[in-house]
Amino acid sequence: MALSWPAAATAAICGSCSPPPLPRRRFSRAAAYFVPVCPTGHPGPLFCAASAYPAHPFSPEVAEAVESLYSEFREVDNLVAHNTTRVLKAFQNARVGSHHFGGCTGYGHDDGGGRGALDNVFAEIVGAESAMVRSQFFSGTHAITCALFALLRPGDELLAVAGAPYDTLEEVIGIRNSSSSGSLKNFGITYREVPLAEDGGLNWDALALAVGPQTKCAFIQRSCGYSWRRSLSIIEIQRAIKMIKVQNPDCMVMVDNCYGEFVETCEPPMVGADLIAGSLIKNPGGTIAPCGGYVAGKKIWVEAAAARLSAPGLGVDCGSTPGDVMRAFFQGLFLSPQMVGEAIKGGLLIAEVMASKGYKVQPLPRDPHHDTVQAVQLGSQERLISFCEAVQKNCPIGSFVKPVAGLTAGYASEVIFADGTFIDGSTSELSCDGPLREPFTVFCQQYPHNGFTSIAEQDLCLAGRAPMKPRSSIHPAS
Repeated sequence: MALSWPAAATAAICGSCSPPPLPRRRFSRAAAYFVPVCPTGHPGPLFCAASAYPAHPFSPEVAEAVESLYSEFREVDNLVAHNTTRVLKAFQNARVGSHHFGGCTGYGHDDGGGRGALDNVFAEIVGAESAMVRSQFFSGTHAITCALFALLRPGDELLAVAGAPYDTLEEVIGIRNSSSSGSLKNFGITYREVPLAEDGGLNWDALALAVGPQTKCAFIQRSCGYSWRRSLSIIEIQRAIKMIKVQNPDCMVMVDNCYGEFVETCEPPMVGADLIAGSLIKNPGGTIAPCGGYVAGKKIWVEAAAARLSAPGLGVDCGSTPGDVMRAFFQGLFLSPQMVGEAIKGGLLIAEVMASKGYKVQPLPRDPHHDTVQAVQLGSQERLISFCEAVQKNCPIGSFVKPVAGLTAGYASEVIFADGTFIDGSTSELSCDGPLREPFTVFCQQYPHNGFTSIAEQDLCLAGRAPMKPRSSIHPAS
């Protein structure tokens, strides 16, 4: 009996059946999605798919969510194209060549121009006068701390305009454990914060009256951190900067840019920020940079931050960086827009799937993302731990490890991390974390959408253990 084309194709790849001759005809699109099964019923393995484009591996609910997000994913692709164009132009304008990957040793005085080229590329990308991209920054918190100490002097006031700062900055400022740690408070710098509005956004009425003559620096945290609030858009940051400068033109504006790079087509220096800082094992490292951080903004303040990283008088043209690290910085920065785009898609997908299960999510499904963080309120310690365990189990590195909550330097509460990543602590790879405190929220920094399958299929065993009624109000009106 003659076999149909799909049957003939599947028979041809069965390891135990004689392959019949295949008809000479163009492979149809429809045939790309059948599941290959031996037509004779033989249980033997199939060595390969009959098509280079097999059916998706997603569970039905994830497949439905992916399909429903098609238009949102296309918008993200457009964002990636715009940002990639900007990055490419910056590389070309700086005339980046392979000789910039050589690195240096010792004092780092003879680095072949790589350090300066990288700084110039980064400065152009973010629209700043100057930038300092260095492996010597331990973390984003370290870079932000150098920036704050560059801007502030005894008797000055620091004003946080977006509510409480991220946990790791509390000891830097002196909000917590400030007795003798060398915090801003120890140096006679006062601190105030503008509480958030009821909707979780900036409190514009309060901000309009918050800046005084003693306010030397206004601090804006772009991302939500460990707070249940909206992350800030560039338009909101621009409005806040204008409002601050009207009250005190001499007040410097510092933006914690962590998780916000390449999420929009503009960066804070383009709308008036005096200084920004962030980490290279987040967005701008493109999952490749092995360490480091950056500060960027007005040249005078970048140089002041450099003096805090090293020592007054040394400037920015020193500090050794191995060649493999320098190359990774360039390559990671170039790839960053694409990686951030994948993270945004993953966040959209996580919001769609988890909201359909009845969990509160921030941002809401289909809402624009202004950073790469997707928060999910799980409501109990058990669910938070289970979620992180499921993420860790599906990571490429350390999938056999069971994450355990514990005290971590810089954090007030016990925190649980799932980070089976190639770069230790990287939040530009498959990872999530959350403090063990009410309302037990997990913060998912990055989910490449095509790697979400196994996690979403389990739905982290949470819906099965503790069913929740769907929150129809979470979904936007169609």
